[in-house]
Amino acid sequence: MLSPPADWLPQAPLQPLHLDWLNAANVQVAILRLDLIDPLISGNKWFKLTEYLKAADTVGAEGLISLGGAHSNHLHALAAAGKRLGFATVGLVRGHPLDTPTVRDLQAFGMHLHWLGYAGYRARNQPGFWTPWQARYPNLYPIPEGGGGLPGAQGCRALKALVTDQLASLGWDDYHGWWLACGTGTTLAGLVLAEEGSHPVYGALAVPGDHGVAQQVQTIVGAGSGYELLDASRGGFAQIDPALLAFIAEAEQATGLELEPLYTGKALLALKQQVAGGRFAPGTRLIFIHTGGLQGRRGFPQA
Repeated sequence: MLSPPADWLPQAPLQPLHLDWLNAANVQVAILRLDLIDPLISGNKWFKLTEYLKAADTVGAEGLISLGGAHSNHLHALAAAGKRLGFATVGLVRGHPLDTPTVRDLQAFGMHLHWLGYAGYRARNQPGFWTPWQARYPNLYPIPEGGGGLPGAQGCRALKALVTDQLASLGWDDYHGWWLACGTGTTLAGLVLAEEGSHPVYGALAVPGDHGVAQQVQTIVGAGSGYELLDASRGGFAQIDPALLAFIAEAEQATGLELEPLYTGKALLALKQQVAGGRFAPGTRLIFIHTGGLQGRRGFPQA
């Protein structure tokens, strides 16, 4: 069995977020602390894996194979799950061999790594990409980059229940939307499916708009409304700058949260910019998802 025991259910507290710029605009934000669900299988990564693990169980697979970079939160969570639950994992890694804290963890967790180079990694969405890997590892179940696709989104539908079960603890009877960072758009798509139009979902893109996130989301949820993607990439994936780092440091000092510069830091800064621009009326209540990924901070010493 690849799936965890039935009694292992992630718990993520929903906490009020107190920041001066939110108070000034009379906008209330509660943060869903997915970073706290597990020390290794952290953030939204676990939810994106659940349906893939079930599918792998169904076909009798002995493990999983997936893709990511040398700082990949997804591969880190997958390798940790494999070590904890006792199944094999293989990682197809972007670029050429690097010694990073994440890579050292992957190896320590028992994940077997193949470095694809950059051209080889760009071919990941081409027809036939998986054919040689499935021939080499016939007993492993393939997962798209980042846990993307419909199964990953289906696993993220559970986030809505995590929030609705805790609203009363905040004194809220409802909320007016979600705000979260987007890498593949999978978590956003899961929330759109769960909401069925009841509340809008705002995705702060950690990658530029030409990376196919909009197409990925539309493939999963259809052409309907209920969500909006906003560019928070600051010029490109993994692009960080002094203003972003200063904002993260200030927000961490004010809240006691840990953020990282690729996803949660950019998403919170994008929210500040939208609030300052008057996008949300006074009294608006938003759910901000802390998508975890804190292990990735180690790749950015300046953060």
